[in-house]
Amino acid sequence: MTILQVKNLNYHYSQMTKASISKLNFSLNSGEWLTILGKNGSGKSTLVHLLDGLLLADSGQIIIDGQILSKENIWSIRKKIGIVFQNPDNQFVGETVLDDVAFGMENNAVTRKLMFQRANDALQKVNMAAFADRQPARLSGGQKQRVAIAGVLVLNPKILILDEATSMLDPIGRQEVWQTIKKLRENHQLTVISISHDLTEMALSDRVIVLNDGKITFDGKAKALFLKDKLLNDNGLKLPFLSQLVKDLRQNKIMPSGNFKNGKELAALIWKSFSSM
Repeated sequence: MTILQVKNLNYHYSQMTKASISKLNFSLNSGEWLTILGKNGSGKSTLVHLLDGLLLADSGQIIIDGQILSKENIWSIRKKIGIVFQNPDNQFVGETVLDDVAFGMENNAVTRKLMFQRANDALQKVNMAAFADRQPARLSGGQKQRVAIAGVLVLNPKILILDEATSMLDPIGRQEVWQTIKKLRENHQLTVISISHDLTEMALSDRVIVLNDGKITFDGKAKALFLKDKLLNDNGLKLPFLSQLVKDLRQNKIMPSGNFKNGKELAALIWKSFSSM
């Protein structure tokens, strides 16, 4: 089932002569994970603001869960979308983790008892229930973003947008967030759109779109994108270290035979291959 359709979408900021989004067309199925890549200024953030109704397109259509986004239904559409932003510290308003997650329901005519019950359930889903009484400022970056995700989940969105949500985190924090998203998607059929300029983050997604100057320059699988050197260079995208290593080994015809799922397994293959020489 199609959950999102973008049809011939156009938008430009008044102070700019060139369009920020130009003739954009794509669709997204329910439960799909889409990564949108592009360098700074490619139109990624503008697209997020258009999808959430923070900006209104000059022309074209955005159809979310069967409804065409417009001024009249903007608030009902926003309930279908949850966004986690780049800086976790800018997203907290509660004194404790539990208070913060519950805050989003205060204007939804939910009883206090049910509000905190749902907040606890959301914290369970992101493995943060043990930190319910902790002050958000005392959490690590990865923990803060997991709490931010819980704050979105309590509102039962159909689409979760991660807008550069791991760019300020260390490798451990990034891993925590992506494993959480993977688990949520598998268990709850959540539709995910992750916005990034880092190719490392797209390995778990079903599909990748590359934006450049507000236009789609690639739409397909991550593996296919890895093979397009010129496209990567033109868009300021660098291969993840492991992918670049495998590519270099193959180009030099020293890639060991065998399958691997991660860097540790590849290292074992390389060690075994060179030890037998």
